[in-house]
Amino acid sequence: MNTQKLILIFSVAFALILVACQPANNVAPTTTADTPDTPSVVRIGWAGSPDSLNPGVAIFSRSYTIFEMVYDSLMRLELDGTYAPELAESYTASEDGLVWTFKIRPNIQWHDGTPLTAHDIAFTYNFYQTHEDFPYLPVYTTSFASAEAPDDTTFVLTLTEPLPNLFSQLIYLYVLPEHLWSGLEGSAAAEFQNTDMIGSGPFTLVEFIPDEFVHLKANPNYYAAGPKIDEVIFQTYTQPDVLAQALVTGQVDLITEIQGTAVASLKNAENVAVVGGAPLFLETTYISFNQIDPENCLEGTTCSGHPALRDRTVRLALAHATDKQKIIDITMLGQASPGLNLIPRGQVPWFNDSIQDYAYDVALANQLLDDAGYLDTDKDGIREMPGGGQPLIFRAFGPNDMVYVPRMAELTNEMWLEVGVKLDIQIFDPDSLWSICCPEHDFDILFWGWASDPDPKNLLNVMVSTEIESGNNDTGYFNPTYDDLYAQQAVELDPEKRKALIWQMQQLMFDDVAYLVPFYPNATQAYRTDRFTGWLTQANRIALEDISSLLVITPVK
Repeated sequence: MNTQKLILIFSVAFALILVACQPANNVAPTTTADTPDTPSVVRIGWAGSPDSLNPGVAIFSRSYTIFEMVYDSLMRLELDGTYAPELAESYTASEDGLVWTFKIRPNIQWHDGTPLTAHDIAFTYNFYQTHEDFPYLPVYTTSFASAEAPDDTTFVLTLTEPLPNLFSQLIYLYVLPEHLWSGLEGSAAAEFQNTDMIGSGPFTLVEFIPDEFVHLKANPNYYAAGPKIDEVIFQTYTQPDVLAQALVTGQVDLITEIQGTAVASLKNAENVAVVGGAPLFLETTYISFNQIDPENCLEGTTCSGHPALRDRTVRLALAHATDKQKIIDITMLGQASPGLNLIPRGQVPWFNDSIQDYAYDVALANQLLDDAGYLDTDKDGIREMPGGGQPLIFRAFGPNDMVYVPRMAELTNEMWLEVGVKLDIQIFDPDSLWSICCPEHDFDILFWGWASDPDPKNLLNVMVSTEIESGNNDTGYFNPTYDDLYAQQAVELDPEKRKALIWQMQQLMFDDVAYLVPFYPNATQAYRTDRFTGWLTQANRIALEDISSLLVITPVK
């Protein structure tokens, strides 16, 4: 999730010496066909790291990548966008759509050998629902009236109203072992580090060092068809060029993101294949304007945003001053589509394709600012607030785990200088950036992104005014009409009526210039062809780090 998120939404046991591009002495050896007794270890390089191993408090998408491997849910999301039972063996629904009965697979064990039963599922759902300090997961439970287990293999979920998107609400409710989590109440649950990470999924945790690696191994007691490899290591690289080089030199077998300028060289590298397509979780890369009104600022938070950004005319002028296609061509080498709103273009039928984007028009942008009184009175090339005073110099922050953000920010600064607006760009690690932005609102501009759920509900949730307190609403956007439409679509069962509500919400946020969305990125990944085979490169979505590939790949012989 953004971090993106929302809403959108993001393993070597040993670190590499990144500056020298050489592996540390304690990196496990590469498995080859000549050493059949050596464990097969897949090494995956990525630009970030999980922010937490606790499903209740994790925010960043890389945490959820690990959760998918270690935990199970009632339902899972397939690469084609459909849902399939996971812990559930089958399910039925009452005629009114309020009561759902799930038959749970028998003979499932937690990683510590304790049996997993329907009672664990009931405990988990109630646990998430009652911990309102969890940032994301309680949102999925708002329409749950009760979660009960009449016996070990039956789970009954009763809703307060029928939901149009129930399965999409279940896939991220990772089931937790009651015998380990039941004693955690109040703040203890949010503070729990979960360093043992006992789940029921196909992989178990060996070791996690934040900002360095996550090391997993295959679960020999997995109840379904388990992985054909022995271990997976996710290794963090903070420098994009080093990430690509690590693949070429064989330090890793897969990289999950590629800087645009590295694509051509990787395509020409020996034993390396580059693949692209729609990501598993559709993504939105955005420019966020801190527009929170002082009366909506939470007690004890900073809310230091530049006052000019509370003026829609300024935000509109900046939209007209942004050449989205140039940003796509330079930072993504064309591997993206122009953005409109938080809802990604590929999220059919929810994406509102009737919206006409703001034209790239520098002359119009300048005129808008002139007419609104934002003039360059001291003739230094930077406009000031109406009447003089504070210049339009905005603090622009971005995360270091999105490889294209620094260049995108530089390009945006070059464009906005043409209309007398300057950016002071700083790049932070995601945790530091979150503490600055959400809900502190101690910034002017954010370059960041959300990964979207299959259903648009949670991504739309980041614009709801009540999410200012949680930090998910990083813009501070407040529109009662939007809030009301969000509540209506959440329970509307008629698909066409729900679509109309969601389209109206997108038009509102677009007209208000709440966000500026330069593009929706494609997934571009690269892997070594001489190490492992069976990667799912021809599926509807590209996510080779997903469990779908890691359960089927085998060492090259």
